[in-house]
Amino acid sequence: MSWGWIIFILGTIGFHIGLYGMFQKAGITPWKAFIPFYNTWLIVEKMQIKSYWFYLQFIPIIGQFITIWIFIIFVEHFGRFSVLHHAAAVFVPFLYFPYLGFSKNERYAGQAVVKNYKKSSTREWIDAAVFAIVAATIIRTFVFEAYTIPTGSMEKTLLVNDFLFVSKTSYGPRMPNTPLSFPFVHHTLPVVKTKSYLEWIKLPFKRIFSSPVKRNDVVVFNYPVGDTVIGEFQSEINYYDYLRVYEARGGSRDMLLAERDDIMVRPVDKRENFIKRCVAISGDTVRVVNGILYINGKVSDAPEMSEVPYYVTTDGKSAFPDEFLSKELNVQSDDQDQRDFIPVPDKPNTYRINMTESQAKKVQSFSFVQPGSVVRELNTAGFGNTFPYDTAHYKWSEDNFGPLWVPKKGATLVLTPENIAAYRRVIQVYEGNSLEEKSGKYFINGKETTEYTFKMDYFWMMGDNRHNSQDSRFWGFVPEDHIVGKASLIWFSWQNGPRWNRLFKTIK
Repeated sequence: MSWGWIIFILGTIGFHIGLYGMFQKAGITPWKAFIPFYNTWLIVEKMQIKSYWFYLQFIPIIGQFITIWIFIIFVEHFGRFSVLHHAAAVFVPFLYFPYLGFSKNERYAGQAVVKNYKKSSTREWIDAAVFAIVAATIIRTFVFEAYTIPTGSMEKTLLVNDFLFVSKTSYGPRMPNTPLSFPFVHHTLPVVKTKSYLEWIKLPFKRIFSSPVKRNDVVVFNYPVGDTVIGEFQSEINYYDYLRVYEARGGSRDMLLAERDDIMVRPVDKRENFIKRCVAISGDTVRVVNGILYINGKVSDAPEMSEVPYYVTTDGKSAFPDEFLSKELNVQSDDQDQRDFIPVPDKPNTYRINMTESQAKKVQSFSFVQPGSVVRELNTAGFGNTFPYDTAHYKWSEDNFGPLWVPKKGATLVLTPENIAAYRRVIQVYEGNSLEEKSGKYFINGKETTEYTFKMDYFWMMGDNRHNSQDSRFWGFVPEDHIVGKASLIWFSWQNGPRWNRLFKTIK
């Protein structure tokens, strides 16, 4: 277990033990302090706050402020109104709450002391808001962050509009590269559409209480090729893909820069957040053969809910029940951009269906499905459309890819014409060196060399929905300084209403 998790667990225990003592002094059944959200409901009731404040806690981002404000008001009912006491309640509640709860010098004073205190409601709101913003910013930066699944690249492990908690303590909190930024927005201010951060201060990569990423973790990370962005497309079409097509049509990088005024450069921590599964760690060798993933020469079993396309042929007389499509395959009849269930042109009664292996077996069990017709799709074409885009040396596709070695910190690689394309970006962009190739020789930072020693660990990320995922097969390695955190819990999910069966589901 990492130091980050140990500190988080001890802090959580201290917080709830302190709340237990505070409940006891306030005349609330003390064991109820240990029940999340129910404890804040009891505080709201005790302090006679309007009940809607309790429900506002469930609004993403804003809810964090509300929860902190509720606890600050609870502290005030102990007669503690000073900035120092409020700061302690916000930043070290795991120490301050046990003090309030068990110190003989502290008592619960109730409504009377709050009403007699001469602080305007405006001052009260300002104090609470300031502390809430600061505390929530610290929590979001170093402890956990809410994240929403925007695409189907991880289906069916994760679904579109799953709301996740991403733990930043799992691999160690990362110091922000750009500490001067507007709270609670990533890289762009809403409405005005300008940068949300200043680059007057730039901090080097540093992770506190670092702990390694493990194989098969579901990881949130900064988009590695998101360093340069075309504003019109953001991460939907990455700059380097666009540039390759542009150059293939006779253009050049300088021509593109002159043509467009919406090309921007972003620091690591302000690049788009992506979520994928880490299928290989530093030092591993990755290979995909006919859609089967191999790590270090051994088959890497696909996650249970991993989704791939299958071709299915029916007798044309019957159709799949709507309930089966919606509940089992997650196919919605009103979805205008349906990619999970598509009729195949020129093949009567044949469909391309995205589904898991267990779902494919259920589809085959329908009497109107032709025997043996449920066949997995393989994309063995696509030559030249995958990383590292060197068709002279890499004749790969997304279902036949590799072998490729994942760089490891401290490991030394002999540079050759056959491997330079795979590691050029690592050497130049991620590790900040100049690299020149002259007459078959390599010059790094002006010095001739035949080898390179890596400064960071790297990872290989792939989506569970393997045929609908922009992942490492298309843009390569993820450096350790791009790792944001581990996806740990689905706390809410929505599709035409709450998906109740997904609430508070751990991510595997």
